[in-house]
Amino acid sequence: MRTEPPKPPGPGRKGPRDATPGLERALRGLGVSPGIAIGPAHVVDVGAIQVPEYCLPEAALAEELARFQAAAEKAQRQVRKLKQKAGALPGAAAEDVGFLLEAHLAMLSGSRLTRGVERRIREDRLNAEAAVQAEIASIAQTFAGMQDAYLAARVADVREVGRRLIRNLMDRPFQAFSQVPVGAVVLAEELTPADTALLDPRRIGGFATVLGGAEGHTAIMARSLSLPATLGVAGLLQGVASGDTVIVDGVAGRVIVNPAAETLAAYERRREAWLAERRTLKGLSALPSVTTDGVPVTLQANLELPREVDAALEAGAAGIGLLRTEFLYMNRDTLPDEEEQTAILTDLIVRMNGRPVTARTLDAGGEKLATALRQRFGESANPALGLRAIRLGLTEPKLLETQLAAMLRAGAHGNLRILLPMIASVAEVRQVREMLATVARRLRRRGVRIANPLPKLGVMIEVPGAALSADALAPLVDFFAIGTNDLIQYTLAIDRGDEQVAHLYDPLHPAVLRLVQFSVEAARRAGIPVSVCGEMAGDPRYAALLLGLGVRDLSMGPGSIPLVKRRVRALSMADATAQARRIMEQSDSARIAALLDEINGLAA
Repeated sequence: MRTEPPKPPGPGRKGPRDATPGLERALRGLGVSPGIAIGPAHVVDVGAIQVPEYCLPEAALAEELARFQAAAEKAQRQVRKLKQKAGALPGAAAEDVGFLLEAHLAMLSGSRLTRGVERRIREDRLNAEAAVQAEIASIAQTFAGMQDAYLAARVADVREVGRRLIRNLMDRPFQAFSQVPVGAVVLAEELTPADTALLDPRRIGGFATVLGGAEGHTAIMARSLSLPATLGVAGLLQGVASGDTVIVDGVAGRVIVNPAAETLAAYERRREAWLAERRTLKGLSALPSVTTDGVPVTLQANLELPREVDAALEAGAAGIGLLRTEFLYMNRDTLPDEEEQTAILTDLIVRMNGRPVTARTLDAGGEKLATALRQRFGESANPALGLRAIRLGLTEPKLLETQLAAMLRAGAHGNLRILLPMIASVAEVRQVREMLATVARRLRRRGVRIANPLPKLGVMIEVPGAALSADALAPLVDFFAIGTNDLIQYTLAIDRGDEQVAHLYDPLHPAVLRLVQFSVEAARRAGIPVSVCGEMAGDPRYAALLLGLGVRDLSMGPGSIPLVKRRVRALSMADATAQARRIMEQSDSARIAALLDEINGLAA
């Protein structure tokens, strides 16, 4: 049975056991790492740290600065020890955790966070604990308006480093998981990425938390460790105690506390079925992605970070359809130079061993970048519609020229394509083409080896204006990449991160589908390839529709490739095309959804 969960307690407070003990409770959250864990609960009761705040006399400032420095040095030792332990984690998890902890180390020495804390101690005469808390709040406010969920979630790293500093300053040790029973399911208000790094998948079955989202490092760590996880579960800690039987369904985003016998048996069968399915899907990686009537479909990977290359190759990705280069600019106060960017891109291209790599130029606004650039441009009142992506690159040519130079140099080592984000006009494409030619001439004069011929240049179709002018854009570029996430958001004027309107975010809205269709047909008439690289591409439910509209290249997160490949190999392109025509004749999203489910064999 399912009961409505009570309202969660405030942060840091343990909720009352106001649910009937022993009664099954089914709670909903966000499944962020697939799998099903069944085991005894281990409830983490961290509790809130009440940070004192007081004014220091002038004579005590030097001593307080020294106290803060000691806490920061202790934090660095702790993180290095964590890194050493992380080296023993299985598979790619060691690299994933190591990358995260390197970022934490960088924030503990000479970063905006530490400099800001020291300034508050000196100028505001705040005690170190209060200064850390105030600086975290200031950084969080800067990140709050970000429209890119992945980048906005990076503030969680700053919070974790701040909490570590406060724990050290107040001599509050962290509670590790070494004593957790084997097979236990960890339940907590929140688990930071560093906390998650301590979860040994050989001991822990999975975890669930009240707070957290799919784009944060905690979710990324869970997926790297292959730990089933569900985050954002309201009421999770109420009416549950350590030792209670708990089920965490990281596929459906559910948590079952004290399951009834029939529920437990059903989930045990479901877990076995899921494990069997994963074994089957793994076997698809070496098989071709081709429909039943012989039409090949290219399946590529979207990458947030270079460390995901191994996962993409293991999943059988034909290439990287979208490399988000924002990672080069985050968690730092200076901009990455040409040499650094060239080295990172070259390493990634070499690891792909001849497979195509499509690198997108910076798709962010000034508020998301290094301190110097952010201070120059300030913050936009509406970052989604302000100075960001290609607009920022054309406003600050040196920023874009440096990135283009690195891409040209890296392109000499393999198959690299350049993708431009948020294009809205032909004038923007012409400007970039001129800039690319200028940068290429400059590098040749310097005797620097670059890609020859120059990399293919493509544009993201993610602004309605770009979709509606696709016929004009197509002759100027070598390929299109349709970014459905932003295209839906901009077309429907809906912020899917706003819970009040998120339910209106509809990939099957007729206007969205018509913009996709118009873009695909414009690309076909111009003889250029077109891919879809938004979330629609990674959902098997939409595969038949997108292929029926004429798309032959889908790019998605590495974990989605086997699922989409299985769907592609089971459908007929002729049938998909005919059904897509039927769908495009409809004017109602509900009717479109019903037809799509019929195509997928899901109709009741």
